[in-house]
Amino acid sequence: MYSMVTTSVLHGMEAILVQVEADVSPGLPTFEMVGFLSSEVKEAKERVRTALRNCGYQLPAKRITISFSPAGIRKSGSGFDLAVAVAILAALEAVPKKRVENTIFLGELNLSGKLVPIPGILPMAAVAAEAGHQTGIVPFENQKEASLVPHMKSLGMSHLNQVVEYLRKGEYQKPQADIKIEGTGTKIKLPTQADFSEITGQKMLKRACEIAVAGRHNLLFAGPPGAGKTMAAKRIPSILPPMTERERIEVSKIYSICGMFDESQGLIGVRPFRSPHHTVSAQGLAGGGANPKPGEISLAHAGVLFLDELTEFKPGTLEILRQPMEERQIQLIRAHGKYTFPADFMLVAAMNPCKCGYYPDMQKCTCTDYEIRRYRNRISQPLLDRMDLCVKVETVHYQELEQTTQEESSESIRERVVMAHKRQRERYEKEGFFYNSQIPAKKIATFCALKKDEKRHMQQIYETLNLSVRSYHKILKTARTIADIEGSEEIRMEHLHEAICYRSIDSNFWERRR
Repeated sequence: MYSMVTTSVLHGMEAILVQVEADVSPGLPTFEMVGFLSSEVKEAKERVRTALRNCGYQLPAKRITISFSPAGIRKSGSGFDLAVAVAILAALEAVPKKRVENTIFLGELNLSGKLVPIPGILPMAAVAAEAGHQTGIVPFENQKEASLVPHMKSLGMSHLNQVVEYLRKGEYQKPQADIKIEGTGTKIKLPTQADFSEITGQKMLKRACEIAVAGRHNLLFAGPPGAGKTMAAKRIPSILPPMTERERIEVSKIYSICGMFDESQGLIGVRPFRSPHHTVSAQGLAGGGANPKPGEISLAHAGVLFLDELTEFKPGTLEILRQPMEERQIQLIRAHGKYTFPADFMLVAAMNPCKCGYYPDMQKCTCTDYEIRRYRNRISQPLLDRMDLCVKVETVHYQELEQTTQEESSESIRERVVMAHKRQRERYEKEGFFYNSQIPAKKIATFCALKKDEKRHMQQIYETLNLSVRSYHKILKTARTIADIEGSEEIRMEHLHEAICYRSIDSNFWERRR
């Protein structure tokens, strides 16, 4: 007696269809499962055996063999229980074999036969729909999430007996608690509590935030405590543009895999803003684990990764950011294979200039030269090179606090950002990238072309500031973004001057003020 049902396993960001084959034949009474299984999958046979018995199905005293294919992919997680149970029941002819065709079974079973929700339903249901499966049977708590996948009917079940009843009679009774999804999260819910109009003064700081978001540039704030660095960073979500459909699907899959997907809101429609504490481990930032899951840099995909108190992070942890910042993805190599997670994030970081926080103002700074150098060396030059904009944040003066002028709101800033994004998407429609920060080196001359006077000026800047090639290109990309905000097709001298201002911190920020 033989049967085969379909389920799925997560392999990084990918979901792979798995065929669960059950064979019940004469022989010594055994229950064997094969197919490159992790320990939690091997334990499924005891959960399934007990769940079937408690549901009124006694396994015969025969040889039961369960095979998972493809055998070359490691099977991990607890989502195979339902598929194994259904495969055994179909082999025993307790349910019609034809009823399990074109259906994917996902879910964990507890010992009573109740279906338990699992993470990663969205990508697994999506790959099943792409393969032509018409029906997906999932735990009731995962039904809304699975319903977001088009072209497949998703049925939420609460118990194994309910699954058997459906397979026998073809009747599905929707649970009373099942609520129809209203829309798919297309409305962007912008933060209403944090607005740039609440920041008094700090025009250069707010301007840098606008430019960074408009071109998805990396941004570094450096200044004394209480100057408004964190306050400005936490208001960046209020000026982020709407997500594209592709970004919404990618981000929703990432959060589904991590078990952080809020299915009641449909597909995620607000760009992520992640702010891990400086004690975060390298694994927590990059991702990993026995069954590799996305880390903070992937959870910030299509959004913002904010690192406050940058110098307090472990240097080794910060260095992990270098490759993802360039490649917009991270690859984790493990003994069981290679896992790739998207990591196209905008890095925003804030730091004090020294341990006491007041350098280079020597009237307040109490740090020695050695302490300042040691503090600076916690951040490597290659990482600083990858920051497009570096802003020196000054303390707000009393006169600025008392001014009654209404500050510009996030809404008006966001309008300019959206228009700049629109220009970039139209310009790079056929290029394979979307933002100025992503312009490859070989395309710099095409999209960041300069006239003779501008070229002569940049040559002087390149030699005076002793720029690296990466830093030089970042200035040009930033100038391109400033031109887009201003609605200019050409990069003019004033655009270059402003872009250079955001790199001048490299040369003059560390000079002592006596």
